[in-house]
Amino acid sequence: MSDLPDLESLRLLVEVDRLGSLGQAARAAGIAQPSASKRIALLERRLGLLLLERTPRGSTLTPQGVMVAAWAAQVLAAAEELMRGAEAVRRGREAHLHIAASMTVAEYLLPRWLGELQSREPRVQVGLDVQNSAEVVRLVGAGIELGFVEGPSVPPGLACRVVARDRLVVVVAPGHPWARRRTVLQAAELAATSLVVRERGSGTRETLDRALAGHAVAAPRLELGSNAAVKGAAGEGAAPAVLSGYAVEGELATGRLVEVPTRGIDLERRLRAVWRQGRPPTGPAATLLKITLSAARDRDGYVRDRDG
Repeated sequence: MSDLPDLESLRLLVEVDRLGSLGQAARAAGIAQPSASKRIALLERRLGLLLLERTPRGSTLTPQGVMVAAWAAQVLAAAEELMRGAEAVRRGREAHLHIAASMTVAEYLLPRWLGELQSREPRVQVGLDVQNSAEVVRLVGAGIELGFVEGPSVPPGLACRVVARDRLVVVVAPGHPWARRRTVLQAAELAATSLVVRERGSGTRETLDRALAGHAVAAPRLELGSNAAVKGAAGEGAAPAVLSGYAVEGELATGRLVEVPTRGIDLERRLRAVWRQGRPPTGPAATLLKITLSAARDRDGYVRDRDG
């Protein structure tokens, strides 16, 4: 279809989100800023959405642009997977390992683990499904050898090991009143506030729902399907959001989001590798599991859970 956006325009949009401005993205792509601006303008016409906010100080993503950039990153990842698969066919190799991972694990932890796997077993081809935790559990039950989830519980029939620890944080835009509050946020107040949240089925949403159990919980202001979309909406001042500390590390460091201290709210969670009970990972999957557990020991000094 001729109206589909080209990959280079999508890549440029992702770079604007990563680097914070169109000018920096253009320099990273090795093109002139006017050319980059024309590419984004064409992408806006094809999608029918305003992606950039253009000001005399420069161009940054709109909230719609942040969401489209998150989807564009998934499209680019799929295109790269297509090319790797085509290369494997050309060289007579097959995908030896098919895994599934929840969004937080896939975005912030898995790249390092897969890099180590490739250094140990360079001929292994990896296929990755990025889904929310509920869908990862379903895929593992349907036959995928190894998955990674971030929910607080693992259903019967699956074995698991803890591979990392995480803490959800409450974040707001710098101009939000909570950014200047002098008292810590209590569970009842958080529950009574309409938030920007992840969709049901995500581990982040399940952890938040459990933390607020027993309180009257307000309906969400927005319910979105990716960390990037939630961050974008919160950063634009739509409402406070609750996300993984991994997901907002960069925004907190740059001041694009502000963490709101809490008390009496259990937002700690464990990230787990899961597989079918009685069928422990073998081959490359076993190697990947060992890499994740070794990383957990290096980071935490030990691994507690031995559910598998």
